[in-house]
Amino acid sequence: METPKTVAFHTLGCKLNFSETSTIARLLLDNGYKKVDFDSPADIYLLNTCSVTENADRECKTVVRGALKHNPEAFVVVVGCYAQLKPDEISNIEGVDLVLGASEKFRLLNYLDDLSKKTKAEVYSCEIEEADFFVDAYSFGDRTRVFLKVQDGCDYTCSFCTIPLARGKSRSDTIENVLKNARDIASKGVKEIVLTGVNLGDFGILNSGTKKHDHTFFDLVKEIDQVEGIDRIRISSIEPNLLKDEIIEYVSRSNRFVPHFHIPLQSGSNKILKMMRRRYLRELYTERISKIKESMPHCCIGVDVIVGFPGETEEDFKETYNFLNELDVSYLHVFTYSERDNTDALSIKEVVPISIRKQRNKMLRILSAKKLRSFYEQHLDTFQKVLLEGENKDGFLHGFTENYIKVKMPFKSELVNQVMEVKLHNIDIDGIFTVQ
Repeated sequence: METPKTVAFHTLGCKLNFSETSTIARLLLDNGYKKVDFDSPADIYLLNTCSVTENADRECKTVVRGALKHNPEAFVVVVGCYAQLKPDEISNIEGVDLVLGASEKFRLLNYLDDLSKKTKAEVYSCEIEEADFFVDAYSFGDRTRVFLKVQDGCDYTCSFCTIPLARGKSRSDTIENVLKNARDIASKGVKEIVLTGVNLGDFGILNSGTKKHDHTFFDLVKEIDQVEGIDRIRISSIEPNLLKDEIIEYVSRSNRFVPHFHIPLQSGSNKILKMMRRRYLRELYTERISKIKESMPHCCIGVDVIVGFPGETEEDFKETYNFLNELDVSYLHVFTYSERDNTDALSIKEVVPISIRKQRNKMLRILSAKKLRSFYEQHLDTFQKVLLEGENKDGFLHGFTENYIKVKMPFKSELVNQVMEVKLHNIDIDGIFTVQ
């Protein structure tokens, strides 16, 4: 009997990428391949890339070099957003054998007949307009929670963003298929589903913007809330202009949807928001936060913000800082603006020096730490339900409350993937609640 070929996977970037990597992995495992850890010798290494930050591009080279240390003769495949945007650049990375664009990554099996090392990588890419079909995906493996992809692509034209170039037009799954996947996930004993997409609130577009379903994201929320066997459903990042009152009100009443939203802001300056071509102003963002806190005072709210966008003066940054400081949000994901090819922001001449970008990033990260600590302290001596996820290297079980407070407790194997009620009474030096 022939020994099965081994394959290892590494994912850079967003939750959507994790769900797609898992789907590609299942495809290979169903066809006789054996999965191994990425830091082990393997016949095939697959790297799913991101292009949102400059660092993710550079990291691609580092990961490829690391893989080849385990097996210099391994067949190396690169897929994902970076592979779609810059396939020729990747093909010049030493050791890469195959680069698959947006329309080809789910057809990987068609390219694995010959696993011999190539002198130069083969590239199978496409014009992004050809990536006009939806492929469903969900992550599965070590995680207690599963990222379920329901939407892909984006029709927005933000001046700093390459995602429409990497993933194509907005398109989404059908509600029927999302519910089928949710039931499959529930049957595997998973306790939490995270709904993911590139522009999640735009759910309902069937095919490259040319045809619409008869339903919206709110319809999906109501339907998936009825799926039996799932304890928690979490909404990943959703645009403030698409987070409607009806969604907030429904989540506040739901037994399964948890009180946690992640809402991109990008800037607290209306001038910069307009230059970014965002589809809202800060006043709308304030309304969204107020509406959430009105109905769910204990809700956790995360914010994406970009510093150092071209034209961002010291006054603009102070406006953003003060806006966020006064806003009742729980934590920030801070991104330093980096120049991306084929984006309109490159035409703005007032470039912010790198040193100032880094300084502003640090200021907002310090603000984020303060806000998170304050949010945690509001929950001291309260009882919360925690979903425990697995052993950490320090010998603790880690988990999250419904409103995304991180908790750890001494490891007990029988508690993995269990929901238990605990009293939050001590925050350790890492800013995590510890319970006995």
